[in-house]
Amino acid sequence: MRTLGSSQSSRGVPMRYSEKPEISVEALVGVPPESLWPLVTDLDLPARFSDEFQGATWASGVDGAGLGAVFLGRNRHPAIGEWEVACTVIDFEINRRFGWAVGAVDDPAACWRFEIDPHGEGSLLRQWAQMGPGPSGLTPMIERDPDGEEALVEMRLTMWRGNMEATVAGIKALAEANRT
Repeated sequence: MRTLGSSQSSRGVPMRYSEKPEISVEALVGVPPESLWPLVTDLDLPARFSDEFQGATWASGVDGAGLGAVFLGRNRHPAIGEWEVACTVIDFEINRRFGWAVGAVDDPAACWRFEIDPHGEGSLLRQWAQMGPGPSGLTPMIERDPDGEEALVEMRLTMWRGNMEATVAGIKALAEANRT
């Protein structure tokens, strides 16, 4: 599994939250994209692998993934506690991309996306995330310690990376175990 991205910019300068740092992880999976699609659009599946994400449910009246669909995500972190947040699907292409904004669509706390690209007989599965630009749970910590902003961003990206790697590896294992 490859991990891409970090809190370091191409200039080698630590990233600030306002610069919308990104991270992604990817893995080759031995199944075609259409076999991965039901797994990446299963809202609760990542909760099996993440120690922070606890699951999600579609908003009332929403029966599944689609552009503009809203779901409520549940999370837990020892330093922050438990919280729920509305997320809106902002990137949707069947068998290719499933992405959402956390919080306000026009000023999200974060954006997340699964991408699936055909690769030979299998697929390249990628999970991508971007911090900000809107306020998040990290915002009050940065406000209390502005000189430590880069370290806080790096710490949070490291947490995200671990959960993303576990999620992508878990999806890969499930998909390959279920191939026919």
